[in-house]
Amino acid sequence: MKVIIDRETLEKRGTRAHSASLGGLLLLLGSVAVSLFRPDLSTLTSITTFVGFAMSVAGIYSANRWVKKPRPEDTLDHALKGLGNNCRLYHYLRGIDHLLLTPYGLTVLETINLEGEFTYDGKRWKQRLTLGRAMRYIVEEKLGDPFKRAREIGDVLARRLSVGDEVPIDAMVVFTHPAAIVSAKSPPIPVCQPKDLRKRVTQNRKPLPLPVYESLCAELDKLAVSS
Repeated sequence: MKVIIDRETLEKRGTRAHSASLGGLLLLLGSVAVSLFRPDLSTLTSITTFVGFAMSVAGIYSANRWVKKPRPEDTLDHALKGLGNNCRLYHYLRGIDHLLLTPYGLTVLETINLEGEFTYDGKRWKQRLTLGRAMRYIVEEKLGDPFKRAREIGDVLARRLSVGDEVPIDAMVVFTHPAAIVSAKSPPIPVCQPKDLRKRVTQNRKPLPLPVYESLCAELDKLAVSS
């Protein structure tokens, strides 16, 4: 399996996250110093405190998204290791986080890199809220509706690709964090964890015509270069 990843973009996002965190911390320290030595500048202190806090929260949130390990792309690479050379796994492809191409079509991999207990009851997702999760709530990604996000990405792909009408586009929700506990009853889109991923994406389907597959490879590789 060939892995195509935009590491340059990942590094830039990680750098921005660290810069925001550090800048926010410096502003908070500066506001403390101003309040101690220039108590008459209370308005300035309030502004720098607010801006510093907001920057710190934004920086930590971004770091959890783009820096924190285990990284979802690494988990997917390991879970799908050993697939044939005619399979390609794209990471961060112009707004599409993870996309698997096989001779049978495309699979959007919507990843959830959160720890905790998650349950889908056939209508909505629920997450057990622990004290630790509550304390990290504002600086961690939210579960939201992964089914909706996966469908939206599939729709974008179908419109973006010239062979979109000829290629089946499936989707799968993957909980990549090793400490995630997942239970899903009758989900509209398959839900799994990394240990089951390879088995789920290699289920027998009708193969694509070779010209369509080759055209798809060329289009996706071009998108990866221009990302």
